Amino acid sequence: MEFRRLTDDLSVSPQIAANDVAAIRAAGYRAIICNRPDGEGPDQPTFAEIEAAARAQGIVACYLPVESGKVSDHDAMQFGELMRKLEKPVLAYCRTGMRAATLWGLCEASSKPLPDILGAAKAAGYDLGALAHRVANSGKLPVRVATASHDIVIVGAGAAGIAVASSLLARDARLDIAVIDPADTHYYQPGWTMVGGGIFTPETTARAMAAVLPQKVHWIKAGVAAFEPDNHAVILEGCRAIHYRKLIVCPGLKLDWGAIAGLPETLGRNGVTSNYRYDLAPYTWQLVREMKRGRAIFTQPPMPIKCAGAPQKAMYLSSDYWERSGRLQDIQVQMFNAGAVLFGVADYVPALMEYVERYDIGLNFGYNLTAIDGPGKVATFRRVLPDGTVESVAHDFEMIHVVPPQTAPDFIRASPLADQAGWVDVDQNTLRHKKFDDIFALGDVINAPNAKTAAAARKQAPVVAHNVLASLGVARGQAAYDGYGSCPLTVARGKIVLAEFLYGGKVAPSFPAWLINGKRPSRLAWLLKERVLPPLYWRAMLKGREWLAKPEIVG
Repeated sequence: MEFRRLTDDLSVSPQIAANDVAAIRAAGYRAIICNRPDGEGPDQPTFAEIEAAARAQGIVACYLPVESGKVSDHDAMQFGELMRKLEKPVLAYCRTGMRAATLWGLCEASSKPLPDILGAAKAAGYDLGALAHRVANSGKLPVRVATASHDIVIVGAGAAGIAVASSLLARDARLDIAVIDPADTHYYQPGWTMVGGGIFTPETTARAMAAVLPQKVHWIKAGVAAFEPDNHAVILEGCRAIHYRKLIVCPGLKLDWGAIAGLPETLGRNGVTSNYRYDLAPYTWQLVREMKRGRAIFTQPPMPIKCAGAPQKAMYLSSDYWERSGRLQDIQVQMFNAGAVLFGVADYVPALMEYVERYDIGLNFGYNLTAIDGPGKVATFRRVLPDGTVESVAHDFEMIHVVPPQTAPDFIRASPLADQAGWVDVDQNTLRHKKFDDIFALGDVINAPNAKTAAAARKQAPVVAHNVLASLGVARGQAAYDGYGSCPLTVARGKIVLAEFLYGGKVAPSFPAWLINGKRPSRLAWLLKERVLPPLYWRAMLKGREWLAKPEIVG
C-alpha cells in the first residue's frame, strides 16, 4: 500500500482493501475518502466493506464517487467541503489515486498558485498538466478561453529572450514572434557586481522593457502558469492560452531567498546584503565604505547558480577597497562556500589564490548557509563531516554578502518540460528539447552543463535562432553550442582574471595571450568589463548583432 503525500493534511493512494485499514490507522490517518464508484473493477471491494473496516478502527469513511475522466466542478466543491469538515490527516483513494489528486487540485485552485498545485502533484507522482486551464480558472471549467497564436513564442524577456528574438528577426524580419514577460524593467545583471563595488551606478544597469524589446515582436505582459506541449500552448495566469508553432523557453531562474531561515526579514539591513538583487547592490557598497573592523563573510550556495564567480567578485572588490583605505588589517574576510573548490575551472585558480593570499582571506569549503539572525549578527552554516555526520556552525559578522540557493522557476519545475532536477531538458548541443521537437530553450533555465552567465546566453541565442529556423524549413543544417561561458573575475579595482571555457572546463580564450592572458590578472580585461561589455550588451547582443558569437553549423 502506497500513501502519496500532497499536503500535510492529505495523501492519496490507489485502491485500498478492507485489511489495509488497520495500517492506515497506524500511519496516523483519521479519515478516508473513497472517490471510486462501486463496481468499476472486478477485483474492487465495495465502499461498504471499506466503511465497516474503518468504523472498526475508529476512522470516518466518506463516499464521493467520481467517474473516471469526468470530474465536475460540483465534485471538486464537495471534495473541498469534506476536507474542511474531516479530522486531519485524510487519505483519499480511487483506482490509481489520479481522481483523488485531481479533486484536490481543483478545489485548491482558488487559493494556491498553479505551479504549487502542479508541483505538489508531480512530486506525488501525478501529472495534472492537462488540468492547467481549469486550475488557472480557479478550478472551474472555462466557458470561454481567450487564445492567441504566433509562429514563435518566447517565454522570458531577459538577456537570453531578447537576444534570441533579435537574432531571429535579423535572419527573417517577417517572423511573427511573441515574447511573454510580466516585468516592466530589463536589467543588465552582470553590472550589479560593479554597483556593489562602487564602480557603476545602479541606474546604468536598468532600462524600460519597452525600450529594449525588438519593435517587431508582440509583447505579452503576463506571467506563465503552465505549458501544454501536446496542444502547442502556453497557459498564462488567468487562463489565457497562447499557441505556437515553435516555443523558446528562457525565463531565467528563481532566487530562493526563503530557503535561508531569517534571511528575507533582514535583507538590506543589519549588515546583510547581496549583489544578486538590484536594490541591494548599492547597500553592499554602503557597507563596504562604512566598515572599519570586524568579520566580513561572503557565502556561496550549492551549484548551479547564476554566475558562479559573482560571490567571490564581491569579496575581492570589497577587500581591495579595504586594502586601499588602510583598513584590511582590522577586517577578517571569510568565504564560506558550499562547494569543494574556489572555481570550477582549475586553470584560473592559481591567479585567484594570489589575491586570496594577498587579502588574507579565510577559505571554508563545504559550508552551506542555512540561517541568519540579522539583529544578532550571527550566520549559521551546515557542514557534512568526513564520517557523514552533520554539524551546525555559527559565526558572527559585521557584514555578510549572501548568495541565495537558486532553482528553476516553479512553473518550469512543475511542467512536462523539466528533468528530474527541475531544469528544462535539452540536448546540450542543439538546445532542442529532448522530448518535444517544437520546443527549444536557452539561458539559465536549461540543464546543459555550462556556466549560467550572460556570455553563455550570448553564444546560445544564435544557435537557437538558427535551429528554430531550420526546424521551420527556412534554414539549412544544425547549429551547435559548445558550452562557452565567460566569467570576468574582478580580483581588484582595475584588474580582472578573464575566465573563458567550454563544456568540460576546456579553456577557450577569445583573444591572443599577448593581448589578454586570461590566466593572469589584466588591466585590459578590466577595461573590457567596464567599458566594452555594457555597450556590447545593450547595442549588440540585444540587437541581434552577433560579434564573436556566430554559430557553428555542423550539418
